Amino acid sequence: MIRVQPKEGEPLEKTLRRLRKICNNEGVTKAVKRHAYYEKPSVRERRRVRERLKTIRLAGKLQSNTGT
Repeated sequence: MIRVQPKEGEPLEKTLRRLRKICNNEGVTKAVKRHAYYEKPSVRERRRVRERLKTIRLAGKLQSNTGT
């Protein structure tokens, strides 16, 4: 469970912004959207493969940029 304690004198909007940022970083928002509707197992597997390839490509780009 995610908890955000408001700091002294902090406006509510800023506290909510921190909560949303934490939820996005931990993937809660993506998980909620993903479970909002049924996803066939074949579609789910294709999405996972796409995400893995995207991660590998991104890692390769970062590695080539730092190695130069």
